[in-house]
Amino acid sequence: MSFFPKHTCLVSILFLGIAMLIPQQIIAHPMTDALANLSRTDVAIVYLKLGYKHIVPLGVDHILFVISIFLLNPKLKIVIWQATAFTIAHSITLGLAMYQIITPPAYIIEPIIALSIMFVAIENIITDKLKPARIIIVFVFGLIHGMGFASALTELGLPKNQFFTSLITFNIGVELGQITIILLAWFLIGKWFSHKLWYRKRIVIPISLVIAIIGLYWTVERTFFAT
Repeated sequence: MSFFPKHTCLVSILFLGIAMLIPQQIIAHPMTDALANLSRTDVAIVYLKLGYKHIVPLGVDHILFVISIFLLNPKLKIVIWQATAFTIAHSITLGLAMYQIITPPAYIIEPIIALSIMFVAIENIITDKLKPARIIIVFVFGLIHGMGFASALTELGLPKNQFFTSLITFNIGVELGQITIILLAWFLIGKWFSHKLWYRKRIVIPISLVIAIIGLYWTVERTFFAT
């Protein structure tokens, strides 16, 4: 059995992602007071959408990270395993941060997130094979990215009476955002070009180089020019 037996499954997830971008009654950055009287289901929907929007379209740095892990070996099953490791990792640190067990400073976390993007992009350039250690690297960087998600979620706030629900659904929204990016990359690149002899030379290396340069720029900007 294939990982995704029918393309309709992929299309369905994409449409789900698009649907989450449609404006609803609750704005993109709700106040927790406005959510206090909502039902558990309504709160879950709000934070599911917030998690999704934190990736698509707002999380450009996280989008580039996901594209970077996609490029080296664009087989869906392999990429989604990496994305799952990333999700598990960021869920751990996001939960710890929101429960105030850890308090990661943004001025340290944000440059490291930029460095993680640059690191994976450079790895794509210098190696042509996906090594088993990649999933460990992705997991470690997922822990860092989770702390970045925590900064954004802290600003939004979590309703005290639905704390666990909102935290879980936010993570699910993030995961759906990542899957959307992976599927779009597969439809646009992997499906048509990954088996070409020139795939690495014309696609992996040039795109990874651009991402690495952006990651370097963000690292410098976030280290020395952050407000």
